[in-house]
Amino acid sequence: MPKKIMIACHECDLLLWLGPLPPGTLARCTRCGAVLSRRRRRSLERTLALTIAGLTLFSLANLFPFMAMTMEGQYRQIVLLTGIKELYLQGMPEIAALVLLTTVVSPFLQLTGLLYVLLPLKLNRLTPAIWRVFRWVRYLQPWSMLEVFMLGILVAMVKLTKLADVVPGISLYCFLALIYVLAAITASLDPSRVWEKWREV
Repeated sequence: MPKKIMIACHECDLLLWLGPLPPGTLARCTRCGAVLSRRRRRSLERTLALTIAGLTLFSLANLFPFMAMTMEGQYRQIVLLTGIKELYLQGMPEIAALVLLTTVVSPFLQLTGLLYVLLPLKLNRLTPAIWRVFRWVRYLQPWSMLEVFMLGILVAMVKLTKLADVVPGISLYCFLALIYVLAAITASLDPSRVWEKWREV
């Protein structure tokens, strides 16, 4: 028999009993009408596919050149970690660490954590500390700021075009696609469905 859980409305704090929702439906607070939960169709499968795509794009974004530029006869390729290294060498280790955390570490841990949680659930298996990993994934989500980093790169590229010939690399396009994939993961992931599947297994 499906179990009901008690939740508090995040808008008016009314305590309500909430049972399993059919796919494609949502539950609203009886007092203020705020959305309490939304059951997305095939959430686990869609999120798992996007996670695998995100890990592929993340690997390509870090393996291939981010951009190449020619200035005064000198040709140079820049990878994603080059900017972080330059910040460190120029005496800004705190900023370098922050950029590393928000553009490399946090997205990587978020994607690998989701894979660690979703793939075993898809195979009807449980892995150790799966609930703790999923909570960390949810905690790290706001720390992925790829779009801010991409905006800074685009501004820098516009300024560099006045001084050198700049050619975008494969990594830049992969990085741009990764931003959309991470946004799609956030939109498709249904945390309540993860916990339901965990209890079913």
